[in-house]
Amino acid sequence: MEILVLIGYAAAIIIGVSLGLIGGGGSILTVPVLVYILGIDPVLATAYSLFVVGSTSLFGSFTYMRKQLVDYKTALVFAIPSFIAVFLTRKFIVPALPDPLLVFGGTEITKSIGIMVFFALIMLAASYSMIKGNGKKNADEESKVQFNIPLIAVEGVIVGLVTGIVGAGGGFLIIPALVLLAKLPMKMAVGTSLLIIAAKSLIGFLGDVSNQIIDWKMLLIFTALSIVGIFIGSSLSKKINEQALKKGFGWFVLFMGIYIIGKELMAL
Repeated sequence: MEILVLIGYAAAIIIGVSLGLIGGGGSILTVPVLVYILGIDPVLATAYSLFVVGSTSLFGSFTYMRKQLVDYKTALVFAIPSFIAVFLTRKFIVPALPDPLLVFGGTEITKSIGIMVFFALIMLAASYSMIKGNGKKNADEESKVQFNIPLIAVEGVIVGLVTGIVGAGGGFLIIPALVLLAKLPMKMAVGTSLLIIAAKSLIGFLGDVSNQIIDWKMLLIFTALSIVGIFIGSSLSKKINEQALKKGFGWFVLFMGIYIIGKELMAL
């Protein structure tokens, strides 16, 4: 049991490195570690994940702030409609979804399977765009932020809607939107994403505090190690080419999307 705890704590550092390097991967890594390695109840693990990812992202965003790699205006314009969309989606749309969603020849597609497959398809689409890239932009062109308030607000609503439906997907959905549509450079998109994720996750955790019995000692140790990891990841990001980082992120999202689809189809 102690070995599993040590493995879980080591994984916390990896979670932080992931957030520091690519501004995402936190929630999709944290919940499995908490559930399968540390043996925490899935519902409680989701709450813990919000605190871990939110706190780690907040510390990580400070590093990017010092490097002037956070676009505050984009974060604000993106985050407000995104938060509203997440709330309305969780409040009205998700409860209204039928269960099962579909029935094919006696095989039921449950709500949970449908949501996860939808999440994975979004990840595959985002990964394709990130891997393919443009290839025509030089460094000067890529450093110019094309700020379009209506477009970024719409992006926030769409990401909020999708995030609300799947209950996860912070960086996986935010970063592609910031890079591909708001035209932020990859490293600035990472810093801006961390700030958005921190606010969204910590606000979400506040809603769970009164409903869950929190093991603060374990949670704070896990979070502290994850914070150590994000500083390691942020340091490593200085040595990685921006296009390579973008493509690497795309491949990571692609593999996770394929894994989720395979896992859910096996459950049918």
